[in-house]
Parts: sequence; C-alpha cells; structure tokens
Amino acid sequence: MSGFNAEKMTAYLDSLLDLGIPSVDLIVYQDHQQIYRHMNGTVNTEKTQPVAADQRYLMFSMTKVQTMTAIMQLVEQGKLSLEDEVAKYLPAYKDVKVKTENGEEALKWPLKVRHLVSMQSGLDYDLNRPGIVRVLNEKGQMATTREIVDAFAESPLLFQPGTHFCYSLSHDVAAAVLEVVTGMSFGEYLKKNVWEPLGMKNTFFAKPDNMGLERLAQQYICDETGIVPMEQTCNYQLSESYESGGAGLVSCTEDYAILADALACGGISAKGVQILRPESVERFKQNLLYSDSMNDIARTMGRVGYGYGCGMQILLNPEMVGSTAPAGVFGWDGAAGACIQMDTASKTSFVYIMHVRNCGMAYGVIHPRLRDMVFGK
Repeated sequence: MSGFNAEKMTAYLDSLLDLGIPSVDLIVYQDHQQIYRHMNGTVNTEKTQPVAADQRYLMFSMTKVQTMTAIMQLVEQGKLSLEDEVAKYLPAYKDVKVKTENGEEALKWPLKVRHLVSMQSGLDYDLNRPGIVRVLNEKGQMATTREIVDAFAESPLLFQPGTHFCYSLSHDVAAAVLEVVTGMSFGEYLKKNVWEPLGMKNTFFAKPDNMGLERLAQQYICDETGIVPMEQTCNYQLSESYESGGAGLVSCTEDYAILADALACGGISAKGVQILRPESVERFKQNLLYSDSMNDIARTMGRVGYGYGCGMQILLNPEMVGSTAPAGVFGWDGAAGACIQMDTASKTSFVYIMHVRNCGMAYGVIHPRLRDMVFGK
C-alpha cells in the first residue's frame, strides 16, 4: 500500500473510457478510512447522464462474496459445517448421479458443503438444464429458490465431488442450504445479518419485474462491433421468487466498499459492527483446491498463480504473474466487469465497478492492474 499513487490511478481509470468503457468507479479503503474515490463516464445510452455516487448495477458473481459471508456466519455460529453433507439439508442431492464416459454412476462419497463453496461440486452453469426448464414450466415466476435448486440435481454432476474445479451454480445451492438452516429466505437473511448491520442501503435482489431500473446503470456488452448497449436483464435471476446466491444482487460501489472494508479489517466495520470473527475471514484465504482443480481454474478461468477457497480467489504466487501485490490478497469479480479485492495484512480493500458484459480485458488486464496499483509495493 505504500506505493499507492492517486494521480496515476485517476489517469489509469480515465484511460479506460478512451477504450470504450462507458463508466468506471473505484473506492479504496484502508483501516476504515476511504482514502480514494474516483468515478467517471456516463450511465445512459445517450451518454449524457454522469455516473452517480450511489449508482446501481447488476452485480452478477460479486453476489458470491455476500453468499460466502453469510455461509461463514453460520459456520462460526456452529449452525453449519463445511463438512456437512448437502443432502442433510437438500435431500434431492442424496442420490444425484455423476456423468462418466459410459453413462452415469453413483456418488463415490457424499457431496459436501465444502464442495459447493469451492466450486468442486461437479455442477455447471447450464441455465437450460432440464430440471430448471421443468420447474419454470410448472411454477412460472412463483418458482422458489428451493424448488429450482432441487431441480439442479436431476442432471448428473460432471465429476465426483472434490476431484475438479468447475465454475458453476454451486453457490446458488449454498444459498438454498442457508434457507433450510435459518428458516429464512436468502434475501431476508442478508438484509438482517449483512445489509442492515453494515448500513448497505442500495443492495437487494434483482427481480424480473423490479430491478430498480430507474437508478440502474445501462448495461453494455462486448461484441464483434465493440461495446454496445444490451437489455437491462440478469439472466441468472430465474424467477420472481428465486434469489440467486451466485449472481442475483443489485448494489452500488459504496455498499460493496463498506463490506470490503469490514472483511479487510477482520470482519469489523468502520462503525464497530462485527459481521464475522477475524479467524472466519482468514478462512476465506485458505486454498481448498488440489492439483487437478488448480489446473482447472488456471485453464478455464485464466487464474494463474491463484487458489480458490470459500468463494474467493486467493493470490498464492505473485511472482508467477509478475505481481507486486503480496500473497494473500483475496476477492472475486462479476460478469459485468466489477471486482472486490481485500488484504487483511494491510487492512486495505478496493471495489471497482463497470457495467460491461463479456469484457475479457476486465479480468486479464484491468483487475490485475488495479490490484498491483492498490496493494503493490
């Protein structure tokens, strides 16, 4: 953090607009103090409306950071264990099959919560799997989180749990487990245990008929013609009653920066609210992947030098990727190019938000550059 240069950061962020990214917003916290904020660009198709301080965005997989925060709250309270069998809470997963070269086989060992949080469950991200289609045909917009998640188990897993890494609907299943454990809807739980305690006032689940469109930044997508506007939709929000633990939230940079600061400071917010104990936050930094899974995340997601724990990537080998940031920086990102990264050693965090889908540069270039500019020596 000693090398942070605000002028260079501002120049870099502004240069992204020259590349066609419509808007950028970055907040950096250190030990409960906001030490940097810069936003620029526009959030409407006419390019006349400047980005606002409380601008709302579809957060996509940034949702997973909140889902894992909630899961770890239950773990530290003794209400859930990462070693628990998923079928203990969701019986539909007891007899789930596993795909093989010659057809299907039974589970060789139980699917556990730790397989869900670490993306080693064997699930995939197929939103058109037969079970989902069936439930939506039967229940329509009233299909619940539990009903849809149970339907995932109608298709075979891609591999035996724990043997590989595949980015998937695993955290949606974790959200359904949380609902069973707490007796609350996922949204109710987050509101009571994360949003209200931290003062996150612009965070809620996107719904097909109510996504806060009046304050939602225009969403763009990279295609063969460039960066162009797209529909204001979240395809992972499968019904009006579904709350996706993997990709369902609408939020803003300010709200996520509050959460990032709390996690970077051992689970305690600037107002002294403790949402997690320090040892629980440290568990986010424990790599849960073994050799084959490490190869998978590097090959399929380009995360060379990283491990993956409870829903967070962890920088394990900075030298491997030429990074000046310290090992142990952790966080995640979203499908529209946003990211959240934290370092407990320096109590530093940042949240960066843009609203462009299918932008590979965000993950391969922008996020690593921001990481090194914020945490680098």
